[in-house]
Amino acid sequence: MSRLRRIALSDRFFFVTCRIFQGRRLLSERDFVCLAEAVQSRRAEFGFALAAWVFLPNHWHAIFFPRHPVTISTVMKAIKVSAAARINAASDESGAVWQSRFFDRMLRTMKEYQETVEYIHSNPVKAGLAQRPEDWTWSSAREYGQSANSRSALTIDRIELPVDERMRI
Repeated sequence: MSRLRRIALSDRFFFVTCRIFQGRRLLSERDFVCLAEAVQSRRAEFGFALAAWVFLPNHWHAIFFPRHPVTISTVMKAIKVSAAARINAASDESGAVWQSRFFDRMLRTMKEYQETVEYIHSNPVKAGLAQRPEDWTWSSAREYGQSANSRSALTIDRIELPVDERMRI
């Protein structure tokens, strides 16, 4: 299988999806903690921005903004390696946690950005894990909602963005 070629690697908003390895058990609350710690530690190391996120038992989504020279591939590799090591150590397991590849899409307009944030936050509701997006603990939905003072396991970066949904980002 050929490698996916990305047109842009840095200085853009990327919507990413990462799935658990086929045959691997579903992620637990403890695994979510490990994943949040991995994202936070890699963010401190590489300086990428986190705009939205959600963790689910079989996959997770996020919007990252890697700043040059850091690439989206570097960010994802660092998070996946760190999270897998933490999850395996915490559960006394070994082996792959994540599928080898990840899905990413560069967000081009404010409309696309807003729709993607809504999609990310609606995932737990669609999966039957919560009644409302803000009810799911493992998401940035609370920070986007009415309870902006609520803190989640992983705090998003506040980024000033254009209001006009036709604006390119």
